[in-house]
Amino acid sequence: MNGTLAPEVLVLGGTGSVGQGIVAALLEAGSPVLVVGRDPGRLASLREQFADEPGLETLLGSLTDDGSALALADRIAQRPRALAAVIDAMGGPYNRGRVIDRSGDALLQALQVDVMPHVHAGRRLLPLLQSEGHPRRYVLVGSPAGFKPWAGYGESSITGAATRMYAQVLHQEAQALGVRAQMLEVCNPVCTPTNAANACIEWPSALLVGRRVVSLLDNCVDNRAIVRCDTRDAELPRGLLQLDRPPAWRDIAGVA
Repeated sequence: MNGTLAPEVLVLGGTGSVGQGIVAALLEAGSPVLVVGRDPGRLASLREQFADEPGLETLLGSLTDDGSALALADRIAQRPRALAAVIDAMGGPYNRGRVIDRSGDALLQALQVDVMPHVHAGRRLLPLLQSEGHPRRYVLVGSPAGFKPWAGYGESSITGAATRMYAQVLHQEAQALGVRAQMLEVCNPVCTPTNAANACIEWPSALLVGRRVVSLLDNCVDNRAIVRCDTRDAELPRGLLQLDRPPAWRDIAGVA
């Protein structure tokens, strides 16, 4: 591995509406970014969107099962840049409907589709962040549906809550590896180009969420398992993101 190159941030779900804001904020902060996705067309569209950004690279890969996640981790481990952080912004569209109208098999399938990719990612990618003297970061982006139940979207609330608990368990277990794992909890829907006409004023933009992710990576000392998307911590970066410096952590138990 070439230690002369600046370390990169791996973004999962970077082609999605929120993921694109995270990619934009990382590039804005001067970080090399590697986006992994399953859809070649969406990856190509992302590269076109950021065509003037030499720091962006994309990689075709999947986290739908453990075997695919292992293959992806092996490919990432062979890259010339060190891995500074993993941002897990994976998430699909919310499924509308009442849980009591769905079969148990349907809910089991939703857990498989919505939760297990996070589990596969944590199992195979978190070990890549171990580094002597330079603790790395692993950030999951949480859905507001996992914070409180949404009427008409109970299935998404259940899978979101399961992912939220997974993040808290991962936070505990990652510390033994010298990795800070956290969930950035977004408590309101995110304003995107597709819903901007109907968005409420308190909804954060995808770029604001991305800047909050940057604030967690940039020498943040808050080591809680769950931190919330606070607009006060999502301002324009004051300088380049320093990913090659060990952050000063303070071990705080609990959630925000």
